[in-house]
Amino acid sequence: MVNLLDIAIVAWVIYRLIKSLMGTRVMTLIQGVILFLAIRFVAQWIGLTTVTWLINQVVTYGVIAAVVIFAPEIRGFLEKFGRTPQYFIQTRQVSNEEKMITAFVEAAKYMSPRKIGALVSVERTQTLQEYITTGIPLDADISSQLLINIFIPNTPLHDGAVIIKGDKIVTASSYLPLTESSGISKEFGTRHRAAIGLSEATDAFTFVLSEETGGISVAYKGNFQHDLSYEAFELLLREVFVTGEEAPRTLWQKLGRKKR
Repeated sequence: MVNLLDIAIVAWVIYRLIKSLMGTRVMTLIQGVILFLAIRFVAQWIGLTTVTWLINQVVTYGVIAAVVIFAPEIRGFLEKFGRTPQYFIQTRQVSNEEKMITAFVEAAKYMSPRKIGALVSVERTQTLQEYITTGIPLDADISSQLLINIFIPNTPLHDGAVIIKGDKIVTASSYLPLTESSGISKEFGTRHRAAIGLSEATDAFTFVLSEETGGISVAYKGNFQHDLSYEAFELLLREVFVTGEEAPRTLWQKLGRKKR
């Protein structure tokens, strides 16, 4: 049993060593050393005394030269090897939903105080393909920086909606259906009406940043809430995308009703 453990440890160390050095100049050096030692073995076996002595001298002083020449690579290997315990510790992977929520909140914190208008819809179980085809394809990873850049005023993509499908921003400048409800407050503009209209037609989650007030609004499954704080906005995002539970009815403001 001890012998098996001994062999397993040595095999694992060699594996980690090869994996850490793969693609570096040190691996090229090691290949050269192996070839050099093979030549030495052949020379010794044949009986070439002078050649064997010369190779022994090169090997002896070559180790010192290699340490000096490849110091950065050796240091990098030791740093990787020192991080090995991380492989035994299960770390929590950040989910796509968590990344998306973080991007939304960070984008809102940047755009809201600057009164940069935004309209973002996330596809749920019902397809948004009808509206995706009206926009400009992006197929980009979700990030707060990209969302901010899309909605900067007077840029080619700022007008219209960003549509997210899965973990990708699939389009920008998409057109959404406007609500036909007559009970909406006059304070809400086209972006808000589009968000409400989409929530009436699909189960997409849509949030709006007002360019008039900087307020954050959310439309989801025919319900509408506006003037959200950053904390309340993040809470709603987590309720929908992380816990999978819809917010209680009391959390949703009635259409057009001002939040106190």
